[in-house]
Amino acid sequence: MMYQSLNCFLSIYATLLFGKIASDPVQNIIQNGFNVLNFSAQSYTIITLLSFVPACLLMMTCFTRIIIVFSFVRNALGTPYSPPNQVLISLALFLTFFIMSPVFSKMYNTAFIPLYKNEISINTALQNCLKPLSLFMIKQTRKSDILVFWNLAKIPYVMNEGNIPIKVLLPAFMISELKNAFQIGFTILLPFLIIDLVVASVLMSLGMIMIPPATISLPLKLIIFVLSDGWKLLILSLAKSFFT
Repeated sequence: MMYQSLNCFLSIYATLLFGKIASDPVQNIIQNGFNVLNFSAQSYTIITLLSFVPACLLMMTCFTRIIIVFSFVRNALGTPYSPPNQVLISLALFLTFFIMSPVFSKMYNTAFIPLYKNEISINTALQNCLKPLSLFMIKQTRKSDILVFWNLAKIPYVMNEGNIPIKVLLPAFMISELKNAFQIGFTILLPFLIIDLVVASVLMSLGMIMIPPATISLPLKLIIFVLSDGWKLLILSLAKSFFT
C-alpha cells in the first residue's frame, strides 16, 4: 500500500515536472533529472560567458576611443555634467555598433549560424569569432605597441600579422586606442582653450577682474559649437578614423 502511494505520488510529480506520465516514475525522474542538470550547466556556462561581454566591449571594440573623446568634448565646452553620462554612453554604444557592424556580421555568419546548425564545434566557432575582431584590432594598433608587448611576453616574433596572439594584441590595441583618443582630445581642447585665453585677456584689459572668464566664454563656446554643427563633425571624424 505504501509503495503504491509512493508510486502514485512520483507519477504526479513527474507529470508536473516533465509534462508527461511515466510508466516507471523513478526511472523517469532519474533520466530527466540528468537532462535538467545538463541544461542547468549549459545555462550557467552561457550566463558566465555573457558576463564577459562588457569587458570585451571595452577591450576589443572602438567604444573606448569614442567615450574618451566625448568626455574631452564635454570638458572642453565647460559643461562637466551636460550631456549626462547616460546620454554619452548611449551615444557611444550606438556609434560603436554602427562602426563594428561589418565585424559583427562576419562573426554572426561565420560562427553563430554554423554553430546553431551544428556544422562546426564550439572551438571552431570561437576561432571564427576572434578572426574578424583580430583583423579589426590589427588595423587600429600601432606596430610599435605590438612589439612592446611581444617582447614583454617573450614570444618569438612572427612576421605574419594573422598569427599575433590575442594576449599580445589586446593590451597593444588598448594602448593604441588610448593614445589615439588623447590625440583627438588635444585637437578638440586647443580651439576652446584659445577662446578661454582671449576672453580672459579681454576681461583683464577692461578691468573686469571680478567676473570669472568661464561665465563669458561658456556661451561663446556653445554658440560656436552649435553653429559649426560640432556633434555631426565629431561623429563623422570618429567614424572616418576607424574606416580609413
